[in-house]
Amino acid sequence: MPPIIGKVGIPGGDLMKPKIWKKLFLLSAAMVLLSTAPGWAAPADVSGAIGSIQNANGTAAVIRQGQTVPAQPGLKIRMNDTLRTGTDGSIGVVFQDETLLSLGPESILSIDEYVFAPKQGKFSIVLKMLKGTAIYLSGLISKLAPDSARFDTPSASVGIRGTKFAVKVEGR
Repeated sequence: MPPIIGKVGIPGGDLMKPKIWKKLFLLSAAMVLLSTAPGWAAPADVSGAIGSIQNANGTAAVIRQGQTVPAQPGLKIRMNDTLRTGTDGSIGVVFQDETLLSLGPESILSIDEYVFAPKQGKFSIVLKMLKGTAIYLSGLISKLAPDSARFDTPSASVGIRGTKFAVKVEGR
């Protein structure tokens, strides 16, 4: 029997297999690389961009207004976009407020709400993970307005108060 590395989620949650830990470790390493890149915070954009893809590997796409766009570095991300990866895919995103998001293989995440307007004192980020794996590192929204950041899954909703976390959501 392989050693038990840890539990995920609430008591009674599934045990994580070493294979999952390896994927989460690789995603964490990607997040560290993203956070050290100079000039990684995107300025305000009149086109409605709220961030940009910093890296994309394998099968990865952005679904915008019903159209599928291949994910590639530099592609601007907008509110209501859905990020999707295939079995060999991953996507790394940096939002305007310096929030970092990394998606692993077979993931689907929608950006339901994003407001970063420091001059007006308006902040909000709501992400919905439908399936797959993700690593999230809070940016300024979570620090300046802790009650304005939320990460939803089909079975739970988490308020984000300035932190880093990994999540795995089983698809149905």
